[in-house]
Amino acid sequence: MLFILIPLGKMQITTVSGKRSRKDFLATARFIYQDDKNWICPLDQDIENIFDNNKNPFFQHGKCTRWLLQDDNGNYIGRIAAFINDKKAYQYEQPTGGMGFFECINDKGAAFLLFDTAKSWLQEQGMKAMDGPINFGENDSFWGLLVEGFTQPSYGMNYHHPYYHSFFTDYGFKTEYQQITNHLAVRNPFPERFTKIANWVANKPGYTFEHFSKKNAAKYVADLMEVYNDAWKDFENFVPIKKETLEESFEKMQTIMDEKLIWFAYINGEPTSFVVIIPDANQMIKGFNGKLGLIEKLKFVYRRWKGVNRMRAIVMGTKSAYQKHGLESALFIKLKEYVLPMNQYDELELSWVGDFNDKMLSIHQATGATFGKRHLTMRKIF
Repeated sequence: MLFILIPLGKMQITTVSGKRSRKDFLATARFIYQDDKNWICPLDQDIENIFDNNKNPFFQHGKCTRWLLQDDNGNYIGRIAAFINDKKAYQYEQPTGGMGFFECINDKGAAFLLFDTAKSWLQEQGMKAMDGPINFGENDSFWGLLVEGFTQPSYGMNYHHPYYHSFFTDYGFKTEYQQITNHLAVRNPFPERFTKIANWVANKPGYTFEHFSKKNAAKYVADLMEVYNDAWKDFENFVPIKKETLEESFEKMQTIMDEKLIWFAYINGEPTSFVVIIPDANQMIKGFNGKLGLIEKLKFVYRRWKGVNRMRAIVMGTKSAYQKHGLESALFIKLKEYVLPMNQYDELELSWVGDFNDKMLSIHQATGATFGKRHLTMRKIF
């Protein structure tokens, strides 16, 4: 894309307010990526639900606003959102808000005006720094700046133009951590050592493995919450996940969920480890341009029935007391026992793992997974 220069005085920032501007917020992204064949437009409803205080539980302990940027001809050339999660904002050295859903033409002046707008609003709310680009929600969706691996994104994963990185660094954002996504070729056999350990663990007395069941959803949601909150409790700035949040997440997954891609490990009946994997819905919504009308719904149902060839591992976790028991290896074996006979899936995307999580990255390496993408969570201190 060509580098565009626009006089700052001729650009105008407006707050998103009302039906028309909400549509323009969505349309701006379509304009920015209109010539990028790798970009897959998120569903409009997925984006709008994030900014709906009746549908996003983060509004119960936070606030959010967003803006649009126009050039002197009235064309929308950028957008941004800023938000505060009160549960996390005050856990850092300085009160820290968030910014995200940033999209912009290749013009530094335009990008900086958007950053300044988010910064000013956050400062007015008492914040002294902002993280971005992140989501006003859980970090399994729309989180991080893509800087490596500019291929088609899986469902919920951020995709950006390569030139965005210089906007962030030139504005003064510093990398807090890297988010690593690895890819696993499903049809390739696991390394011999991995398989040996996995089979040994799977056959140990008292060790049992179950896949998710919608009929017993309440049980598995409770088990996942128990494991997740124990597995992550020692990580900096961790906030325990709530049952309501998990229930909502599983509700959102209903239309694409395959129960036998979500596995749990138990030791003498105690939930100890889990992995949540979903078919890649982006392969189902490709070409929809964010819409989900009758035609798109029919296409979605057909593609869901026909099957897609990529899965995405959203999250894994193992209780701290059992993190050296090889449970993750056994879960992958159980998964493969189901997936291989289907002769459908070619790739499992393991997304994403922070560069601070050595244990999980080691598990990825042990499976034979290869590097796929790199996102950055960045911070600007005011």
